[in-house]
Amino acid sequence: MGRVPSQPSSETLAGDPAAPARSIDWLDACRRIVATQRTLLAETAGIAARSRYEGRGAGGDASLVIDRRCEDVVFAELERVADEAGQAILAVSEERGEVAIGAGDAAARVVIDPIDGSLNARRTIPSHSLSIAVASGDSMADVEFGFVHDFGAGEEFSAWRGEGARLDGVELDAGQGKQGVEGERAFEIVGIEAADPGLIGPVLERLAGHAYRLRAIGSIAISLCYVAAGRFDGLIAARPCRSVDAAAAQLIAREAGAAAAFKGLDLDQAALGIDARYLLVAARDPAQLEILLAAASEDS
Repeated sequence: MGRVPSQPSSETLAGDPAAPARSIDWLDACRRIVATQRTLLAETAGIAARSRYEGRGAGGDASLVIDRRCEDVVFAELERVADEAGQAILAVSEERGEVAIGAGDAAARVVIDPIDGSLNARRTIPSHSLSIAVASGDSMADVEFGFVHDFGAGEEFSAWRGEGARLDGVELDAGQGKQGVEGERAFEIVGIEAADPGLIGPVLERLAGHAYRLRAIGSIAISLCYVAAGRFDGLIAARPCRSVDAAAAQLIAREAGAAAAFKGLDLDQAALGIDARYLLVAARDPAQLEILLAAASEDS
C-alpha cells in the first residue's frame, strides 16, 4: 500500500456530521509536532535532565518538566491549526486538562498525551509515544482520527474512522500472521500495562493457562498499536486507564480489525474527559477479548 491520504477526501466529507472534526490536515499537524518534540527530547538527554518535576497535571500525576514542554509543543500547533482553519478546538490533555482554543463552539475535541510512557522517557527507555485523538463528540465512539508516534522505533501509526489503520503508510491487519500458538493456549503474546507488582498478581493468575508469554512495553498507546499490527495477540491493563492513554490507539486497533473494550461500558459510554477511568482490554478477535475481559475483572 502507498501513503495514506493525510485527510479524507471532499467526497468523504460531503454531508458528514463529523466533517468539522475532519476538515483539518491532522496527520500533517501531528508530524510537525513529532519533529519538534524529537528535537526537544534530543536536547534533554540523560536521566537527570529528564527527572525534573513541576507540580501536578490535571490527570493527577506529578508532572515532569519534559512532559510540560512536550505538551507546549502540541498546544502551539493546535493554536496554529485552529487559527488557520478559523474554528475552535477543545483540547483534553494530561497536563492542562480541558482547554478551549479559538473563538466559538469547538468543532473538534482533541485528546492528547504528549508523552505516553513518561517513566520510560524519564529513564531514557526508548519506548514512549505521542498520542493524539481527534473526536467529533465526547466518547470513544466519536474518535475520527488517531495518531501514535513511537519515538523508540520511529514508527507512525494512524487511522481515520471507517478508512482503516496504517503503520508508516502501510495498511494494518490485526489478523495477519495468525497461527497456532504454544500448546492449547489462546494467546502467544499478551501485552500487560500498568505493571505495578501489587496489581498484576491476580491478573497473571487469571491468565495462567491462556497466555504463552507476556510483554510490558510501558506505553498503553504503543501496546494497543502492537495489537493493531498483529505483534501482540492481546492487551490487558491491570488498573483503570485514562482517556488520554487510549483514545487514539483504540481507534487504530479497531480500524485494523482488532477488538477493543472498556470493561462494563459500550464505546459510546466511554467518555473522553480527563477524569474518565476504565479497565481496558484489546485482542485480535472477539473470543480472545472475552478471555481478557474475564482476566481483567476486579471482582474475580
